[in-house]
Amino acid sequence: MSFTVKVLSTAEVTHDVRRLTVEKPKGYEFVPGQATDVAIDKEGWHDEKRPFTFTSLNQWPELEFFIKIYPDHEGVTQQIGLLQAGDRLIIDEPWGAICYKGRGCFIAGGAGITPFIAIIRDLQQKGELAGNQLIFSNKTERDIILRDEFESAHGLECVFTVTDQQKSQLSQGKIDQDFLKRVAQDFSQEFYVCGPNEMVEDIARHLKALGAKPDAVTFET
Repeated sequence: MSFTVKVLSTAEVTHDVRRLTVEKPKGYEFVPGQATDVAIDKEGWHDEKRPFTFTSLNQWPELEFFIKIYPDHEGVTQQIGLLQAGDRLIIDEPWGAICYKGRGCFIAGGAGITPFIAIIRDLQQKGELAGNQLIFSNKTERDIILRDEFESAHGLECVFTVTDQQKSQLSQGKIDQDFLKRVAQDFSQEFYVCGPNEMVEDIARHLKALGAKPDAVTFET
């Protein structure tokens, strides 16, 4: 089933990520970490559906998405970057592979953080965030989505790393096996991984080598 919803507001999150707040259909429910397929309700774009994760919580009166915009690509995200309040989207039923299974380590690359935003917000609201860790990799510090919110989330241990900003005081380089061994430490815990395909594949290999159990690692690309 599809639903046509109005865009309520748009805002800049980072230099290339937009926050969209849209109407929530009556009775529409989802679990933190889930996504939906989204199309723009304009001529020529109805069949161009793309998956985006809910960053809002189910109990909120509206839906929220954080969407990375590629203005140089003549595609869906370029068009989404042009949307204003009053425009409309078409959304499908919720779906998604990532759901919270217990305390552990969230590992995200860039916009791969989006499934974890609602999960972390939900845990914080319930007072169950303590003992969880976030490892978040970006090209530069200005690419870090919701850095202030994550750093102020009580009980969440945050580790930020950048791959293309040598003068940053943050950890440098990709999340490799040595980095995980040093930072994550406990490989009997749950792991939640989301990011570019190559990154996810590399981390899956590293976690396996470090002894993480396959059924304790949840992936999304």
